[in-house]
Amino acid sequence: MIYPSLFFRSLGDQIFAMNRKEKFISHLVEGQLYKKDSIILGTGILDGEPISGAQIKVPLKTLNRHGLIAGATGTGKTKTLQVIAEQLSLKGIPSVLMDLKGDLSGLAQPGDATDFILKRSEQIGVTYEPMDLPVELMSISNEKGVRLKATVSEFGPVLISQILDLNDTQRGVIAVVFRYCDTQHLPLVDLKDLKKVLQYISNEGKEDISKEYGQVSSASVNTIIRKIIELEQEGAELFFGEKSFDVEDFVRSKYGRGVISIIRLTDIQSKPKLFSTFMLSLLSEIYETFPEQGDEDKPKLCLFIDEAHLVFSNASKDLLEKIEAIIKLIRSKGVGVFFCTQTPTDVPDSVLGQLGLKVQHALRAFTAKDRKSITKTAENYPDSPFYNTSEVLTSMGIGEALITALNEKGIPTPLAQTLVRAPITRMGILSENEIDNLVASSDLVKKYNEDIDRESAFEILEKKLERIEREQKIETPSGHIPRTGRRSKQDESLIEELSKNTMVRQIGRTIFRELTRGILGSFTKRR
Repeated sequence: MIYPSLFFRSLGDQIFAMNRKEKFISHLVEGQLYKKDSIILGTGILDGEPISGAQIKVPLKTLNRHGLIAGATGTGKTKTLQVIAEQLSLKGIPSVLMDLKGDLSGLAQPGDATDFILKRSEQIGVTYEPMDLPVELMSISNEKGVRLKATVSEFGPVLISQILDLNDTQRGVIAVVFRYCDTQHLPLVDLKDLKKVLQYISNEGKEDISKEYGQVSSASVNTIIRKIIELEQEGAELFFGEKSFDVEDFVRSKYGRGVISIIRLTDIQSKPKLFSTFMLSLLSEIYETFPEQGDEDKPKLCLFIDEAHLVFSNASKDLLEKIEAIIKLIRSKGVGVFFCTQTPTDVPDSVLGQLGLKVQHALRAFTAKDRKSITKTAENYPDSPFYNTSEVLTSMGIGEALITALNEKGIPTPLAQTLVRAPITRMGILSENEIDNLVASSDLVKKYNEDIDRESAFEILEKKLERIEREQKIETPSGHIPRTGRRSKQDESLIEELSKNTMVRQIGRTIFRELTRGILGSFTKRR
């Protein structure tokens, strides 16, 4: 027997749920305003259920407004990064992925159409078609792939000073070094060149430098050299050199799909200074090289920086200011930068405020500090009539995220708990054989993986010093004792005798001076 009160209550609940669902869909669709091309990231979730017809889209036009992918370990951040890179590639947009964990190489192979993934795709309202995408493996160390390098001269004195965290006096020394090398035609290719020039201007070339640029402190030079050695210990000598990488080679496509350049950084996780050095140099080079693009229908290139906290937590104040300035300005070059980290608080507020797309995976509240962090994180997202953001942040499952983007008018879209779509490429990594085959087929490997050690500042100064030493030997008159030469036994005897006589004279002077002081002192007392 069905009681009328229970029947009407159940019917009322159903009607209320239907109305709430319709309002939710209307809320999302109206807030997104998509007329031009966009990518689909997933579908909205309401009251724990995926809602068909509530797809979460991001217009290509706004992807140069940068983005954030955040969440606790194991919540699906990397797979979301993989999904966005895939969708960009399918739209013909190339991307650069900084892979510190080594789990993004699977983009080069098709995914597996499992029952779970097919069901997930059906809930989202997309067709799952496994496929491989054009991938280029790269490295700044000994990892397999295209070797990325840059010269010290290309960095310039300002960037080198910021990377080494130098004070004003030391920066002045670096400025002198670069100016001196320009006027003397001394190419600064690698760190070996930079150290050699520093040693030269503090020793043999000290007089020449002081005449033109003023005195250079040996203490400052020694400090700078020690900081360069510290950078070398992190493996930077592999990065500085030739052949310099042309950033235009990032902007490529194959068969209408954007090439995904994966920079393999698994062996520099414990070397944050090298990582931040490379990242800043890459952003600077792109900013200085790419022409102004303005607001186009899609970005020219997108960069994804995994484990972004390594950049900000170990960077100096000057380095952070440089990063912040580039992030603010690089948008006009048609470049979008996306940071992948655990919490939004890992990113400075001045950078966080520039990010248009925000994908927030679940956070874990194990401690009081965690709970405070969650409350602060929730404040970074728009309010929603359908969610309590703080509660949702701790209750989402793997592959779910809170997402807000910018619509075509630049207005933030409504916050939506989202069931993120599955990657169409492999979610695992490539085998060693697959990596070898991918590297062997690369045109860029043939272009850049050639060690070049041309004559630069180190070799030129070495030859100059050798020439000076030969000239000094020739010009030294007979009987003269060169400062750098060895003394004969006769010379040593003469010097020893002179030293003894000098010592006797000094002792005599001292005794006379003390006697005189005593006598004069006694005369003074008598007066």
